[in-house]
Amino acid sequence: MPMSFRSIPGRARPLALAALSFAVAGALALPQAADASAFQLKENSAKGMGRAYAGSATAGGDASVVVNNPAAMTDLDGTYLQADVTAINFSARFKGTATDAMGRPISGGDGGDAGTTLPIPALFIASKVSDRVHLGFGLSVPFGFQTEYGQNWKGRYNAVKSRFESLDATLSGSFDVNDQFSLGASVIAQKTSAELTSAINFNGVALGLIQQGAAGGLIPAAQVPAYMQLVGTVVPPGSDGLARVKGDDWGYGWQVGAYWKLTPNDKLALNYRSKIAHKLEGTGNFTVPANVTALLSSPQVAPLLAAAGGVPFTHTTGTADFTTPASAGFSYWHQGEKFGLGVDLNWTKWDVFKELRVQYGNPAQPDSVETFNWRNTWYAAIGGDYYVNDKLTLRAGISVDTTPTYTATRDARVPDSTRKFAAVGIGYKASEHFEINASYAHIFVNQAHIDSVSATGDRLTGNFDDYGNLLSLSAQYKF
Repeated sequence: MPMSFRSIPGRARPLALAALSFAVAGALALPQAADASAFQLKENSAKGMGRAYAGSATAGGDASVVVNNPAAMTDLDGTYLQADVTAINFSARFKGTATDAMGRPISGGDGGDAGTTLPIPALFIASKVSDRVHLGFGLSVPFGFQTEYGQNWKGRYNAVKSRFESLDATLSGSFDVNDQFSLGASVIAQKTSAELTSAINFNGVALGLIQQGAAGGLIPAAQVPAYMQLVGTVVPPGSDGLARVKGDDWGYGWQVGAYWKLTPNDKLALNYRSKIAHKLEGTGNFTVPANVTALLSSPQVAPLLAAAGGVPFTHTTGTADFTTPASAGFSYWHQGEKFGLGVDLNWTKWDVFKELRVQYGNPAQPDSVETFNWRNTWYAAIGGDYYVNDKLTLRAGISVDTTPTYTATRDARVPDSTRKFAAVGIGYKASEHFEINASYAHIFVNQAHIDSVSATGDRLTGNFDDYGNLLSLSAQYKF
């Protein structure tokens, strides 16, 4: 005979609550990765981008060193005001399959182009305040990404929208120890914010409940087909909800730098930037389909939820510890009469991402723990300038940026892979005081394979084809 919720054995009912709570935890979790590699951004200088950021701290005449290496401010003779903006157009298209926990295909398309076009601004002020001391202030965006798929795409249980951004306010100082060697340091205030959405597979929640109940002996094997029939009637496939979480926090860090003038034509710089720890605090909101709302508020279920500590899928607060990684950089520049040649090598300590634990204000929602174990990465660049005349400079550069992700940890929110970067640029010195720069770069991305499973057991398998186009402009005024 057909079954109702009232006829489910008493021992199985708490299992339903556990499955619902698990679904909430997965829906509210920040991405296993939160876009250089992953979501790191180098785009704070049009002049630097023209040579793929080779010589980023040593080429001279670029006020972005306020945030890239404070010791390099020694090369800025006077007071500089510089504004940069970079338009980043990033494309990410998925091809593959999606199945639920029962192996059934999930409806929907491939999500369209999940990439977007976003402006990345930067502003710098640097001044020589004495023969040996420089001070600077900068606003920049060192970390950020955004992806967004169609709300009904086949991977909607893994991700729909993901937005992450860190804004830095940096105060820097440098001291010239002698004519060849300088030291610098910075203090950094960082505002980090995140917004994430994904669909909730309520049919998957119910199926997971039955599987757990049967495995634990709470549901007799003979009754499993009847339970499956009940699920198909009460919460059929397509009974989707939507989870949306937003959070932000201020964190504080530092960096130190050193700068050597090896010869009149050769310069070398080293820089270390600290990690910055955050405790993101925010809210989670849910859209729940009418059939699930009716089930949760029914006389049979509501008392059980109350006894378990509350109703899931309601407005709640949430917190998560989150850390932006430390990095170290090496920069070299050789200056010739008609050209300059630079090399940069940077290391980012992405292995700080071991796990992400989310804690919720609603007692019906237990902590969720996501494991991702990212790897440390390297960025290597070579590029240079060609001086057509005293006013016009041409630039070019190439770089390679390894990825911290791999198949076991890559997900649809940040479908990243190793990147190759090719850039060209131009600079024009309109007067002794005013200079403008423009650069274009194309990012080639290795195909990113994904095999990701959502909190409700929905598997997304396939490949992402990614690429990026960047256009950067800057204006600099020297007082």
